Amino acid sequence: MKAIILDMDGLMIDSERLYFETETEIAKKYNKTIDKEILIRLMGRSPLEAAKIFLKEVNLPLSPEEFIKKRDDVMEYKYKYEVEPVNGLMPLLNEFYKKHKIAVATGSPQKFLDIVMDRLNIRHYFNVLQSSDRIKNGKPDPEIYLTVCRKLNLKPSECIVLEDSSNGALAGKTAGCYTIGVYTEYTKNQDFSFVDHYSQDLSDALKHIKSVVKIKNSIKIKNKA
Repeated sequence: MKAIILDMDGLMIDSERLYFETETEIAKKYNKTIDKEILIRLMGRSPLEAAKIFLKEVNLPLSPEEFIKKRDDVMEYKYKYEVEPVNGLMPLLNEFYKKHKIAVATGSPQKFLDIVMDRLNIRHYFNVLQSSDRIKNGKPDPEIYLTVCRKLNLKPSECIVLEDSSNGALAGKTAGCYTIGVYTEYTKNQDFSFVDHYSQDLSDALKHIKSVVKIKNSIKIKNKA
């Protein structure tokens, strides 16, 4: 295992709550109510794909582009002033910094990725920062993870993916990466039956990754002998 690839929204930062609030408020302006399950289905997808699903289910008189602009205008402020790192993120980054390559693969646009990196002052930890910009097929398609692996100059089998949504985890697993699902309140009922490991939080994921790396190194030493 030579690299760790992290999703951003919901995994590194508690942004899903902010998206839920924003999308609910937009719907209210059109006298619409939203089932929480609809919002959960949007998680991990590209902005355009998520917008199309949202507008179809809620039946809003907006184009996907209009909806994205309304939502992103609000979310840009929330990213700048309200997001905080999830518990366990900094210990995980510090543990593997300079020992392994670290990357981000997020369905968010580059402007939000840049805001988070600078707000949390964590840009220096990462070898690759991949947003949804220039990614044709959003998660659960494996395109974004295959792209990150190429940029890292590594095989997918040499990379560990951490994801909090089923869509994202499926993208990592389909790409061929060792995939760890991470529990959150928003995704606890999603299907993670296909992942290699399911962690209760990032601290638990950190312990598991260390055990996986230790086992892999042990096997490598035995094979050399």
